[in-house]
Amino acid sequence: MSDTTHDGAITVSPPPSSDAGLSPAELAAKHGLTVSGARPGLTEYVRQLWGRRHFILAFSQAKLTAQYSQAKLGQLWQVVTPLLNALVYFLIFGLIIGANRGMGTEIYVPFLVTGIFVFTFTQTSVMSGVRSISGNLGLVRALHFPRASLPISFSLQQLQQLLFSMVVLIAIVMAFGSYPSLSWLLVIPALALQFVFNTGLAMIMARLGAKTPDLAQLMPFIMRTWLYASGVMFSIPLMLKDKPAWIADLLLYNPAAVYMDLIRFALIDGYGSEYLPQHVWATALAWALIFGVGGFVYFWKAEERYGRG
Repeated sequence: MSDTTHDGAITVSPPPSSDAGLSPAELAAKHGLTVSGARPGLTEYVRQLWGRRHFILAFSQAKLTAQYSQAKLGQLWQVVTPLLNALVYFLIFGLIIGANRGMGTEIYVPFLVTGIFVFTFTQTSVMSGVRSISGNLGLVRALHFPRASLPISFSLQQLQQLLFSMVVLIAIVMAFGSYPSLSWLLVIPALALQFVFNTGLAMIMARLGAKTPDLAQLMPFIMRTWLYASGVMFSIPLMLKDKPAWIADLLLYNPAAVYMDLIRFALIDGYGSEYLPQHVWATALAWALIFGVGGFVYFWKAEERYGRG
């Protein structure tokens, strides 16, 4: 407090006696002052995220539009890229290696294309999650907002890209003899659970990538290994029927395989329940909860450190 005397001199009066003896931290807490950039409580953090929902959606749509803005085919590359991958895998695994044994062409082609599209959803969510903080440091340092908005937005971008591609996927499935039925509705909860799983995994990778940017260089090798271990190009039960049962069970219960097989089962006539692990929906829900909730909490715990250093 300050006062002006009759001769114009300024004197500083002592603080109120009630504040005397308080430490700076106690004084700040008493008057409602908080540390800039401090991590809010988990409930408050969720509330802040919900308040930024329009930003999250707009940011994901802007990123999706800009992704192929310099290419002549534009957004068509969202469909062309996985289709080209499916063609290459069909030539190598279907025709040369014979990974389609036990399946007719009318099942194997939609089986392969569905696997490519669905695994790509997880792959691109993880890869964009790794760079979501380290690749947007200007935004992170300039503005105050819940940092989880970024990995969530990138995962939402990949979901929109998959939904755009589903038109082509459905056309291919129908071209090989599978037509709309009530089972197709199972795609909705399967994709919802996969989105939660992808988002949680993206947030884990976002925190790791923010601390170790070189992780982005390693991830393509990890994702390629995961692709080969998830039965994208072959049926795990058929390919490993002569191997110890625990190997096939281990691969069947990996989350990428679970979500792919759920969507294959929903869309493809003739892809029966014998290709699915037991309690597959419970497994899909468990993976979504473990990574969705666990990944969110893991990311939130480092909220005040993003963009520093």
